[in-house]
Amino acid sequence: MEDNETVNDELKTDSSRRCILTGGKDSRDYLIRLALAPDGSVHPDVRARAPGRGAWISVDHTALSRAITKGKLKAALQRAFKTSDITISSDLPVRIANELQQQVLNQLGIEARAGRLLSGSERIIDSCRNGRVALLLHASDAGSDGSGKLDFAFRVGKNRNAERQEVTSEKGLTLPVDRMVLSLALGRGNVVHIALTAPVTADRIKKSLMRWCRFIGWNGDTDICIDDNADTMAIAGNNVKGSD
Repeated sequence: MEDNETVNDELKTDSSRRCILTGGKDSRDYLIRLALAPDGSVHPDVRARAPGRGAWISVDHTALSRAITKGKLKAALQRAFKTSDITISSDLPVRIANELQQQVLNQLGIEARAGRLLSGSERIIDSCRNGRVALLLHASDAGSDGSGKLDFAFRVGKNRNAERQEVTSEKGLTLPVDRMVLSLALGRGNVVHIALTAPVTADRIKKSLMRWCRFIGWNGDTDICIDDNADTMAIAGNNVKGSD
């Protein structure tokens, strides 16, 4: 499989892709596609829908920033695209992070409008206990007590499943944005916790969330710290920003 497949080629092949920087393979659900424009500029294509040639990366924000600074990304793209006419903007990691964030928030907004997203602790707890919640999410500034109560109810509902043979320790995931950003994305006031009820779309959103978190270095417990002189990251309500 070539590193610079077109979108149509990619749709015909398996779901694994090779990172042009590390050489490792992973599911395209967790990699990020870079698209080459006719003028030679490189752009993030997080939905993998841009026409023309593309290459895939699996590295995080810090590693990508360093690869750009040291010229490793440009060299890898020149090999993948078989051209020396490559232009990479220094804010590419920032643009990727922002697009990954927007993708998840847009997906959550669609679920909210479709009536497949719950908010409000009591409503979520009731649905969790009855096993109707496929994915539980908390804002980054949610209190530990509130999150803990919902996590417990979520486990109760999961463990009620007669087909499950082992007791689960599954819990909700913490988003890299605070309640203000989450509320704006959903068009609701003071949204701290949300629950998704449709398993198929919940799985899709979880994959998008994992890819976003992996790229920005978010583990749900500590603030993101980008140890890179060229870029800094702000979370809990702020978009990622590059240096001036």
